[in-house]
Amino acid sequence: MDIHSTSERDTLAVGEALARRLAPGTVVGLYGDLGTGKTVMARGMARALGITEPVVSPTFMIVQEYRTPAGLWFYHLDLYRIDGVEAALGFGIEEFLFAPDSITAVEWPERIAALLEAPPTREGQAGRERPTPALVLPRVVPVYFEHVEADRRRIRIPAEFAVGFKRTDRKASGRVFEGKPG
Repeated sequence: MDIHSTSERDTLAVGEALARRLAPGTVVGLYGDLGTGKTVMARGMARALGITEPVVSPTFMIVQEYRTPAGLWFYHLDLYRIDGVEAALGFGIEEFLFAPDSITAVEWPERIAALLEAPPTREGQAGRERPTPALVLPRVVPVYFEHVEADRRRIRIPAEFAVGFKRTDRKASGRVFEGKPG
């Protein structure tokens, strides 16, 4: 489903609504060019999970970890500076993917596409042993961002997560849901 955002507030609201539909162990892949709203979406997800501290892009740190009031973890990863799977495994990315006590938002997930296709195994690349995190049935929710106009972005989310969202078009008023976000 396509949702159009005309402001940071709209994108925050979409992130909040999406997070309310996610089960622990879910990874949200945030795909899109620089400046399309991926970090703002992650901030909205964090707010819906009860995180009140500032949520900023972890571009230089790669991972930000937040504990929710319910005891879950919210991991926000920015893989812009990661060259691929080997580099991601080098910093221990498997600890953050599909953990049953977390929800993970990953910016630039295409850099680790192979890790998102199937759960990690004990047999690492080049014969290296690596730990297997505790996994539940893995679920990756892809979210795509695209500049439509200077002040409008298209956010595409899977239909099963769009319950309560209102379809919009280029001439939309900027409202992204029916009713107020809860």
